[in-house]
Amino acid sequence: MAETSVLLAGIELKIQQLIARNKELNKKVADLTDENEALKSELAELQQSHSQLTDQINKKIIVNALENEKDVEEGRKLIQGLMREIDYCVALLNKG
Repeated sequence: MAETSVLLAGIELKIQQLIARNKELNKKVADLTDENEALKSELAELQQSHSQLTDQINKKIIVNALENEKDVEEGRKLIQGLMREIDYCVALLNKG
């Protein structure tokens, strides 16, 4: 009978240890779940920020390209004006 009570006490102790370990693991799972949700939220914010920054960069590239085209067009107009002026001067020299 003494052996049975010793065995039962040992089993009871092991059950209590398992219960305590189960509680620890459940808490760890809950903590990791919370951390996972926080990281998912942070990831979503970072992806949105990345998307906004990419859009801004693309807009700036387009604006710069358009400005460069305007500069090229202005340069062409300037050159055409200078060529007309040179042609006019050459025509005046030929008359004289």
